Amino acid sequence: MNPVISSRLMTWLVSAMFVLCLSGCDSRPAAQVNTAATVNPVPAATGANADKQESRPFTTSGPLVAEQQADVAAERDGRIVNVAVEIGDHVQKGQVLAMLDDRALRSACDSQKAKVASLKAQVNEWESEQKVDEADLRRADAMRAENIRSEEDWEHVKYKLDETIAEVARYKADAEAAEADLKSANLQLEQSHIVAPFAGVVGRSSLRLAQEVKKGDVLFWVTAVSPLRVLFTVPESSMAAFPNGAPLELSTPDYPQLRQQARVLRVSPVVDPASGSVQVIGALINPSKLLKPGMIMQVQIGTQGQARPAP
Repeated sequence: MNPVISSRLMTWLVSAMFVLCLSGCDSRPAAQVNTAATVNPVPAATGANADKQESRPFTTSGPLVAEQQADVAAERDGRIVNVAVEIGDHVQKGQVLAMLDDRALRSACDSQKAKVASLKAQVNEWESEQKVDEADLRRADAMRAENIRSEEDWEHVKYKLDETIAEVARYKADAEAAEADLKSANLQLEQSHIVAPFAGVVGRSSLRLAQEVKKGDVLFWVTAVSPLRVLFTVPESSMAAFPNGAPLELSTPDYPQLRQQARVLRVSPVVDPASGSVQVIGALINPSKLLKPGMIMQVQIGTQGQARPAP
């Protein structure tokens, strides 16, 4: 080999080895180094932002209810002969809402009253007879003691008194049974009158004239108009924000401008294991006349720090 060419080849090999050594000093790929240099860390949420997120109010919904609500059902079979009220009518406790045909019952009651009166008259007559027979026996006792009256005559007087006492007892028993039957007939007669169980408003009606109804058929739904309560549930994790007396704000899409104030009245001490929630009852403060039982309200409350019991 030419010495000049050999010398040049050696010089090129040494230069190549030197370059390779320099490039091996940094083990990171070029792309990775550039990427790491351009990534900017995301700043953590500041304390003010975290408090702002935690202070967002809890919102749920629930129906308005009155403390007294009841289905009014028929207490006996019969036919409707009168409907005295309509939906929306205000009623008082004991007011007649409708009537069943009671003509047969009235006749039965009148007959039973006459029977009771007759039996009581019989009792009075036999009690008077008993007093007479008791006086006769006292005289017979005295005459028998003086041997003026025979034993046979005395036994006859005694037997007559025993018969009278038995008749008094029999008629008294018959009179008591007749009075029991009369009470039953009067009760059925009273059941012909469908009455309001308390003062309120008729919310539903499901009957018409001449309708045949069965015992237990629901004929009306009556609800009181006050006091109004709102029922809603909250998750177990949020129940600490609802102590008794905590302020609530109610709203409804029906009246967008309405903001009704309320306070927590009661919180259930039991957690529903199926849903992990508790029921809360709120009492409305000076409820608006626009609100009615059955309306669904939006319920809003702040965090535990904001929802403090009323002083």
